Amino acid sequence: MTTLPPANSQSKPQREIGRAGRLRRTVAALLLGSTVLTAPALTGWAVSQAQQNAAPPAVAMVQDTPASFADLAAKVSPAVVNIAATQEAKAEARTQRGPAIPGVPPGTPFEEFFRQFQDQMNRNGGPNGGPDGDQDQDQGPRGKTGALGSGFIIDPAGYVVTNNHVIDGASEITVTLQDGTAMPAKLIGRDAKTDLALLKVKSDKPLPSVDWADSDKTRVGDWVMAVGNPFGLGGTVTKGIVSARGRDIHSGPYDDYFQLDAAINRGNSGGPTFDLSGRVIGINTAIYSPNGGSVGIGFAIPANLAKEVVAQLKDSGKVERGWLGVKIQEVTPDIADSVGLPSAKGALVAEVTADSPAQRAGLHQGDVVLSYAGKPVNNLRDLTRHVADTKAGDTVDLKILREGREKTVPVRIDRLSEQQQMAAAETDPGKGTAEHEEVAPVKGLKLAPLDRAARKRLGIGEDVQGVVVTGLSSSVDVPVRPGDVIERVGDTEVKSPADVRRQVTEAEKAGQKALLMLINRQGNESFVALKLKA
Repeated sequence: MTTLPPANSQSKPQREIGRAGRLRRTVAALLLGSTVLTAPALTGWAVSQAQQNAAPPAVAMVQDTPASFADLAAKVSPAVVNIAATQEAKAEARTQRGPAIPGVPPGTPFEEFFRQFQDQMNRNGGPNGGPDGDQDQDQGPRGKTGALGSGFIIDPAGYVVTNNHVIDGASEITVTLQDGTAMPAKLIGRDAKTDLALLKVKSDKPLPSVDWADSDKTRVGDWVMAVGNPFGLGGTVTKGIVSARGRDIHSGPYDDYFQLDAAINRGNSGGPTFDLSGRVIGINTAIYSPNGGSVGIGFAIPANLAKEVVAQLKDSGKVERGWLGVKIQEVTPDIADSVGLPSAKGALVAEVTADSPAQRAGLHQGDVVLSYAGKPVNNLRDLTRHVADTKAGDTVDLKILREGREKTVPVRIDRLSEQQQMAAAETDPGKGTAEHEEVAPVKGLKLAPLDRAARKRLGIGEDVQGVVVTGLSSSVDVPVRPGDVIERVGDTEVKSPADVRRQVTEAEKAGQKALLMLINRQGNESFVALKLKA
């Protein structure tokens, strides 16, 4: 689970994946796998309805509002399951009283309440203990800890979808149906990049299942219903609306979440969110919360993304993605001005990987990708997702902007291996410093030739050519650092500070508002926009 504090908080987000007291890697939202009852969350849910000036539209809205969700809940709940994942725990992670309960202050009545509930679960053979209750937590050098989550059956043959973080590291997985039937589950496959996993249970009879919706048709404001296993309590139904689409919570390269206001809490991870027809529009995965409980900001993986991943997991147990072979960065307003774009849209190619589909197709550093296979590219994550969804061997058309002109480039996509970095990786160079005799600044940039002494001092190889930044004036507003090497200004390679000054002067005479520069920072190339006179 990951807690994302409010913007004015000084604490860092932390992740737990449903086991008590164990913190995992930082991500950007609260993942919802839950150790049994990890925190109290007594929250109310209020619906605010906009005042309508005209009577007819108001009547239409009331007619579309469901009078009750009871029939829908009865229809889909049998296909929603509770998931208990058991992991091996080290002795030092356990105490006589069992693990600490995250989010519950020690010594408070809440701690005692949840401890009693957890102990009762263990005595009943819950995921934190076996037939002898919670003694597994206390005996020997090795014990077991449990994680709880949710899932849903997508095939009567027993295929179950959940989040990867619910079952990550599990030695045993148990799926419990609505009627209390518990069955061991086999992990068919998982995909950490989208946080999805597919399980399989064996049953003597067909199991209740649900279907995917076309999530591309889901609109902001649509009614939805979530079903899951919050805090280990079992099947729980909540309702709300789709608050937003396309949310990027920085948890992975393929973020494209629905934002929901239905109450979602720890333990809901992997559970479904339904439309009013009973089809799955998303998989509940994360929440934003300043206190660990629901505040009406939840995130769900859209069904159309999930079903493609799940289909590959079902077929082969793994996910294959397309590979383009570029490093890209966002097009900022300044960069848009410098390349002649009317708005800050597209993905700027910062580097083309050698012997990649992009290089073979003739893509250049500095190209701006505007569309992919006819689909608009508004930002770098659009391109990342489009490439990932493309089958290896397919040829697609990229519309690009190069030197102020649009052109179409056909590219044959390859398969992305685990070792390769694809278009999701935004250039993130390191730091550097330089010491050199200063020359007259150019737009606040103190520059010097990249001579042998500078190369030795900065560790720059002979393959890098350009002008080194030795310092910055206090008024400069450009994301460069001392030690950066300016390789190109506009469309011209530069070898001296005079070359840089000449390009800046010509751009100002031409009335440009910004000038694109290619910099090299410790071997990583990226573009920055130098603001000129308005």
